[in-house]
Amino acid sequence: MRTVILTIAFLFSMSPVFGQAENEKLKIAHLTGDFYIYTTYNTYEDSRVPANGMYLVTNQGVVMFDTPWDTTQFQPLLDSIKVRHNKQVIMCFATHWHSDKTAGLDYYRQQGIKTYTTVLTDELSKKNNKKRAEFLMTKDTVFQVGPYSFATYFPGPAHTEDNIVIWFDKEKILFGGCLIKGVDAKDLGFLGDGNTAEYASTLKRVQKKYPNPKFIIVAHSDWKDINSLKHSLRMAKELKKKNHR
Repeated sequence: MRTVILTIAFLFSMSPVFGQAENEKLKIAHLTGDFYIYTTYNTYEDSRVPANGMYLVTNQGVVMFDTPWDTTQFQPLLDSIKVRHNKQVIMCFATHWHSDKTAGLDYYRQQGIKTYTTVLTDELSKKNNKKRAEFLMTKDTVFQVGPYSFATYFPGPAHTEDNIVIWFDKEKILFGGCLIKGVDAKDLGFLGDGNTAEYASTLKRVQKKYPNPKFIIVAHSDWKDINSLKHSLRMAKELKKKNHR
C-alpha cells in the first residue's frame, strides 16, 4: 500500500514537469556536426504548431536560417546559442515572407546581426507589412562563412511566390522551409499565398538539383524523415490533378 501511495505521489509531483514540456517555447536539437535545429511554436487554426529553423556554428560566429515564429523567443534563442556555444549570431536568412520566417528580422538587425532575404521576399514583405531584411539577394547566391559554404536557390513559386531553399553541398543538408512538408502532413498546408499549379514543378526542380540529400529540414513537421520531399511532390501532383478535373 505504501508503495502505491508513493507511486501516485511521484506521478503527481511529475505532472508539472510534463506540463512544462508540453508548453515549452523553445527547443534546440543537434542535427549533425555544427548544425542545430531550433523549434518555436505559435497557434494556427486553434492548434499549437511547431516552426523549425536552423543555425550553424562557425569559427566566425553563428548563422541562423529563419527566425522564431514566437516573438517572445527572439532573445531567448540568442541567449541559448551564447550559452551553448559561446558565440554570437552574425547572420540571419529568411526563406519567404510569412511571419513564421521573417518575424525576427527587424529585432535581429537592431542587434547588429546581418539579415538577408531575396528582393522578391522584400517586395512581398513590404506589401504585406511584414518585417524586412537589411541585405537583399538579387539572384541565387553562394555564401562562405568560415569553412562552411551554402547556396540559396529559388526553384519557383509553390507555398508562396518567393519561397527559397538553402543547400549545404558538403553536408548534403537541404533546408526546405515551408516549401517542403513533413511525411506526416495530410496536405500542403496554407495555400492562400501559394501557386498550386506550379507547386509540383517547383518541387521537381528542387529534387533534380539536389537528388541525394542526407537531411531535409521542413518547417512545421518532424524533420527526421528523409522522404518529406517525395511526399510533398506526391501531394502537389494530386492537388494539381484535382484542380484540373
